[in-house]
Amino acid sequence: MRFPEPLVEATLIKRYKRFLADVRLGTGEEITVHCANPGSMLGLNTPGARVCISDSKNPKRKLQYSLEFIEMNGALVGVHTGRANALAEEAILDGMITPLNGYDDLRREVKYGTNSRVDFLLQNEGRRPCYVEVKSVTLSREQGLAEFPDSVSKRAAKHMDDLTNEVRKGNRAIVLFVVQRSDCSRFAPADDIDPAYSVALQRAREAGVEILVYGCRISCEGISVEDPVLFE
Repeated sequence: MRFPEPLVEATLIKRYKRFLADVRLGTGEEITVHCANPGSMLGLNTPGARVCISDSKNPKRKLQYSLEFIEMNGALVGVHTGRANALAEEAILDGMITPLNGYDDLRREVKYGTNSRVDFLLQNEGRRPCYVEVKSVTLSREQGLAEFPDSVSKRAAKHMDDLTNEVRKGNRAIVLFVVQRSDCSRFAPADDIDPAYSVALQRAREAGVEILVYGCRISCEGISVEDPVLFE
């Protein structure tokens, strides 16, 4: 995924009210930008951190800019969770995620389970339907280790149960963790932050839900899914 034009560099002042952040541009001007991340962004709220923001070029938007990346310990971290699905779709269609190759049809936001929508439904004649749930990963509290989630998420746990039910129906089900940072080669659930999610993930895995974890290559010009990350 390449941005239409290079991102604008700025300095983080503070992130607040979940979806807002104040940044200082290189000119010294301070502006409020949209922060498309409902999580806690644990470890990524350091005032003074270098950030990269995108310009919507839409005069009708209340906030013209969006927060895309935050630099931590020399590495850019993608904090725009809405990018994860687009990154996953691009990688699937490009054949970058080998276990998901061989499907001719990709549908988005398909209703399934109990009042849920799966991110992608992959289908192909003669193959089991494949339900893919995408999770954006930004948390890292130990060098080289990515973790999910960064806050309690009952919704994420529910998704694991819905995927498990699809496996029981004879379908294929995947949870795809997109690690939006290039400094992690390992992944683990954050047991201490959300024990219920860790239990649901383990239960789903034992039931046959497949777990895939992929890292990203990130620059101010673009971001793309790269290599698999080890699930611990």
